[in-house]
Amino acid sequence: MAARGSAPAFIDHDHDHDHCLSDALDRAFSICVKRGARLTDLRRQVLELVWAGHKPLGAYEILDALRDARGSAAPPTVYRALDFLLNHGLIHRIESLNAYVGCTAPELPHGGQFLICRSCGVTAELNDSRIDAAISERAGAAGFSVENQTIEVDGICPHCQKSATIST
Repeated sequence: MAARGSAPAFIDHDHDHDHCLSDALDRAFSICVKRGARLTDLRRQVLELVWAGHKPLGAYEILDALRDARGSAAPPTVYRALDFLLNHGLIHRIESLNAYVGCTAPELPHGGQFLICRSCGVTAELNDSRIDAAISERAGAAGFSVENQTIEVDGICPHCQKSATIST
């Protein structure tokens, strides 16, 4: 998978989120149809919640939101839905936060590279094939077989940097 090039990693805070969410759900549905998998109402609802704000969301936050929307939900139900979404590449798990974010390129297999703003919590997925290749090359040279890779980088997003500059 090619690097994104000059596309901005972080979304504009005033982007059309309804379109963004609709696009993610349409792509998920299409991927599931192609794979013969069922994107049930519950799985779709969990995916919607994960995509809700471009911030990593924990399983219990998802559970609370589902309980608000559906009246009842149990932790195993949420974890099964999250496992389904992970297995089909529709979401990623941010290990350091024990939370989940929507995948920006679910059609293609790829490693995960994430920029996580420690100020506002927004997360951006990079998907740079050069990073994947460098890790595979170095790991191979060390005799190591990479099965899964996720890179998490903490820092401050452009929006928060700009806000901090304005307030000083």
